[in-house]
Amino acid sequence: METRPLARADLITGAVFAALGIAVLVESWNMPRLEERSINPWTVPGLVPGLLGVIIAVLGFILAVRSVLAGGMGPVPADADPVEARAGRYRFWLCLILCLVYAVLLVGRLPFWLATVLFVFAFIVAFEWRRDDPPRARTVKLAIAGVIAVLCAVTISYSFEYLFLVRLP
Repeated sequence: METRPLARADLITGAVFAALGIAVLVESWNMPRLEERSINPWTVPGLVPGLLGVIIAVLGFILAVRSVLAGGMGPVPADADPVEARAGRYRFWLCLILCLVYAVLLVGRLPFWLATVLFVFAFIVAFEWRRDDPPRARTVKLAIAGVIAVLCAVTISYSFEYLFLVRLP
């Protein structure tokens, strides 16, 4: 079975994320639980990182399995599509730049909820926008991206501040 270059890249990326998620989970498990202070179990320091580690590991594992099913373990054909490889690199750099703008420029300078709305909206638009979409489809995509961005910001802010009692920047 021959593989597509992106299937191989997904396999490597999935394995790295699965390993990272497991490492985060292990380290969060080793964090103090503060049981001697009768701390509420929902507020222990390692809970949120541990949950995020599990999520990252599971999603990394799913990505790796999907890539194996798509032929990610097979040899890469010599005539691999350079356009597909270039598109993959473009998406990687776009994702990295958006994440860095969010983490370095937006969070801490804007209220967390606003930074998150802007990031999620820009991320969805950047990856869903098609030049050949008719104007109505673009309008619908923008509206859906806006709704998802607001729902994400509200859910994340509420979860951290009221469930996990973590102050957000």
